[in-house]
Amino acid sequence: MRQSMSQFEVAFEQETTLERRRREQLRRRAANRSRTRRMNRAEQEGKVRFSVLAVCLTVTVAVVVVAMFEALAWLMG
Repeated sequence: MRQSMSQFEVAFEQETTLERRRREQLRRRAANRSRTRRMNRAEQEGKVRFSVLAVCLTVTVAVVVVAMFEALAWLMG
């Protein structure tokens, strides 16, 4: 009986250790997935922001050029 109880305790400790390792591994994997998703999201948002900035700058340049030529035509006319 004592030997079987001792074996049971050893098996329980081993199972507990394995379970602890598995939980830690799952926690690490989840953290890595979360970090990867966060980085991908930030990269995508950066691309969108850059595109919006480029469009705004292009529109600003076009408006300023048209306004300058209209003002020049008005002054010369």
